[in-house]
Amino acid sequence: MTGQPSWHGVTAQSACEHLQSHLHDGLAPDQVTARLAAHGPNRLPEKKAKSKARMLLEQFQSLLTLVLLGAGILAGIIGDTTDMAVILSVVLFNALLGFHQEYRAERILETLKSMLAPQSRVRRGGGKQEIPAEQLVPGDLVLIEAGDRVPADGRLVASHGLEIDESSLTGESVVVGKDHSNLHDADTPLAERSNLAFMNTVVTRGRGEMLITQTGATTEMGRIAGMLADTPESRTPLQERLDGLGRRLALIAAVVVGIILAVGLLRGQPWGESVLTAVALAVAAIPEGLPAVVTVTLAIGMYRMARHGAIVKRLAAVETLGSTTIICSDKTGTLTLNQMTARTGWALGQRFAVSGDGYGGQGAITAISGETLPDLRPALLAAGLCNDSHLGADGTLVGDPTEGALLSLALKAGITEHWPRVAEMPFDSAHKFMVTIHRAPDGLRLLVKGAPDVVMERCGFVALADGDHALTQQWRDQLAAENEHMAGQALRVLALAEARVDEAALADPLAAARALTLTALVGLMDPPRPAARDAIAACRAAGIGVKMITGDHRITAAAIGRLLGLDGEVVTGAELDRMDDAQLADRVEDIAVFARVAPEHKVRIVAALQAKGHVAAMTGDGVNDAAALKRADIGVAMGRTGSDVTREAAAMVLTDDDFASVVRAVRRARTIPTTSSSSCVSNYPPTWGHFCRCSSPPSSV
Repeated sequence: MTGQPSWHGVTAQSACEHLQSHLHDGLAPDQVTARLAAHGPNRLPEKKAKSKARMLLEQFQSLLTLVLLGAGILAGIIGDTTDMAVILSVVLFNALLGFHQEYRAERILETLKSMLAPQSRVRRGGGKQEIPAEQLVPGDLVLIEAGDRVPADGRLVASHGLEIDESSLTGESVVVGKDHSNLHDADTPLAERSNLAFMNTVVTRGRGEMLITQTGATTEMGRIAGMLADTPESRTPLQERLDGLGRRLALIAAVVVGIILAVGLLRGQPWGESVLTAVALAVAAIPEGLPAVVTVTLAIGMYRMARHGAIVKRLAAVETLGSTTIICSDKTGTLTLNQMTARTGWALGQRFAVSGDGYGGQGAITAISGETLPDLRPALLAAGLCNDSHLGADGTLVGDPTEGALLSLALKAGITEHWPRVAEMPFDSAHKFMVTIHRAPDGLRLLVKGAPDVVMERCGFVALADGDHALTQQWRDQLAAENEHMAGQALRVLALAEARVDEAALADPLAAARALTLTALVGLMDPPRPAARDAIAACRAAGIGVKMITGDHRITAAAIGRLLGLDGEVVTGAELDRMDDAQLADRVEDIAVFARVAPEHKVRIVAALQAKGHVAAMTGDGVNDAAALKRADIGVAMGRTGSDVTREAAAMVLTDDDFASVVRAVRRARTIPTTSSSSCVSNYPPTWGHFCRCSSPPSSV
């Protein structure tokens, strides 16, 4: 097995031959043993964990802490036990706080590991077995079905209506249709490799069989785990300033104490008395109350933000948030609602607009021309009936978000029919449409929804206000133009069609889906949050830049960016791959939208902004965001939709997943540096007053 091909670009048979496996029987037992020894267990890489003692000792490494520690010891030497107790208590409190935060950070990889599939069904030696997922090796044939978590990376060799939720890897919530046909472009982006399945993604529909190509650390999820382990947490601006303060205090105290010691000796003061005076001055020069005041100030800021839906997990992050100059925001669910919604469409010869968000029936359908619309219920029947989703008792969607958008459209149109479904052909990524047959009062009705180009090929008629008309070439061209018009607005377009059929159609719904009548085209999108545009404008007014980062297509990302008021270039992950770090740093400030990005791209974007001197905040919800959240000056996780891994990696968690909440948190946090600075100033007068009193010559001199 020398050399790794682009697995998505080779046939299933070629992939099997390369891995010396068998397409039907799988690996032989002796092959499994040899490969397990060569590749190791199928688990994520582990680094040697720090001991708790080492973690605790590392909390005493900052210069200000060492200065305070030294001051406390010196205070004890000269008999000032009160100062010693206060200083050492403050140092110990801050050390324990830092220890707790680092201990929590060490749990990130453990959380990621806990998400992996424990068991897998495989074909080995011609038979089916269920084995621990850790024992999988390249060349194994794994069977997957709805509800399974994919145990490793692999090339699909069979698929039947297979759909997989890849949001943990790509950040996009729309499920991905999968098939086993080979792709010819070797540079196909990760999110578009429809014949591959990836570790830790979830099968939502259908079933399939995959040939394992990568295990453990070499999987895409393994690379993310590696990035998480290798990405250092950024030091906050407050930590940098306090270290600088510690250096200055130590230097000033050393110089002044040296001078006082020399003066005392020159005046003939006894050596022991001069040393005690100098030591007292060293203690007096240190504002021992400063760490306590800063800690209390940050804690108050943390409490205030928590009351408004922003839970800060590290005290120093409160001040960092106030220093933020750039916010890198995930699109889905943060800048947008993460709810697919019908926005516009074409039916019975007219364009229509749809208002209202969410999956209920709130909203209306109106003609874009301003004219009165004909009754659209017959045209939109397929939206409500050719649909496997439904609303739960609490009004939440149960099922696929795209079908939820169509269900909502049907409710807005006033469709109340619940004709029994007597046959169906589920959506399949190979066919790109779904068929259902219903027993209506006037006979059997076949309903179809799917990709416009595929559905239109099966249509012979088009429904207009005055009845069905033959689907001439002129009508085909006009409908293709309508499709392109909606697609140009970053809308996902679906076609609806129907036909009246007889009992024979029940045996083969796919074959019966011919000579259909096209009834409607529907444009869907995940709309921007209502407050997001105003929040971005508020950021701009406050001197904070906003970058949108998404795994979505360039056209969709650019359109959403325009709706949100993001001005600047749009760059894809493929274009980022052609830039080195210096080139990216030169351009990063001019780029407003990053599309089709992979996890490593997000880390590079944050690093490039930091290289330009920015304090960068990063929002995210998926495992794919965790490394970038850890690298950013402040990582912000989504509390509702965020994964456990992301919440562990982040410094702040939003309880409402709303971008506007980030902006409000920054606004509140910007009061913290002012308060902290006032605290620093107020700490100096008493400290240096005490210093001056101690440095006055004793009466005996």
